[in-house]
Amino acid sequence: MTASSFDGDGAPAVSRVFLVTLLSLAVLLAWDHSGLDLWMARWFGSPAGFPLEDHWFWRGTLHDGIRWLPWAVELALLAAVARPFGPICRLAVERRVQLALTTLVSLLVVSTLKLHSLTSCPWELHEFGGTVAYVSHWAWGVRDGGSGGCFPAGHASAGFAFVGGFFAFRHALPRTARRWLAGALLAGSVLGLAQQVRGAHYMSHTLWTAWLCWATAALVDSVIGQMISQRPSPAQAQAPAL
Repeated sequence: MTASSFDGDGAPAVSRVFLVTLLSLAVLLAWDHSGLDLWMARWFGSPAGFPLEDHWFWRGTLHDGIRWLPWAVELALLAAVARPFGPICRLAVERRVQLALTTLVSLLVVSTLKLHSLTSCPWELHEFGGTVAYVSHWAWGVRDGGSGGCFPAGHASAGFAFVGGFFAFRHALPRTARRWLAGALLAGSVLGLAQQVRGAHYMSHTLWTAWLCWATAALVDSVIGQMISQRPSPAQAQAPAL
């Protein structure tokens, strides 16, 4: 897939986004079916628990220490709707709104799912020194006896929620869009890994957060695109009434 076939406007770009969304969903479902969540959790945990749960780097830096950063970035994006700076100056106002809005909507989607989730975190499992049995997040309505609220990965959404910038930038600045996407994916992956090392999440929780943020961003992009396409062109707006 070439960069030009994925960026920009038109049916080819839209169809490729749809294809990427479906293929990534298929990979994610395959991971869920594989049972690799527990296998990976055992890399970091044992019957004595997760030794790095309170480590200064994994918790102090990559969890507690950066909580403020995503909100600072989001505040800057909200301010940029009215007073754009840097490459954001090249975006139409609708795309600037999209850039700021997509992050908030993605965070809302992930937070809402977590609020209603019955899935508990790995560090609560009996296998890792806790008191609950493993129950898949696909076992809807089945309680595992723990505190729940662990699915999907909320901390990773602090990075993945910004993937919407790819869709906002790709129409005018495709290179910036790809760099933005790479940065958001890297940030979300690092934050997700930090929580897995601590026993706070399974790998699937991180992957689902990434997919949900991507799918949400694609949906918002579709809505914004429809709004822009229905807006009259400058020539139409200035045409005298007959």
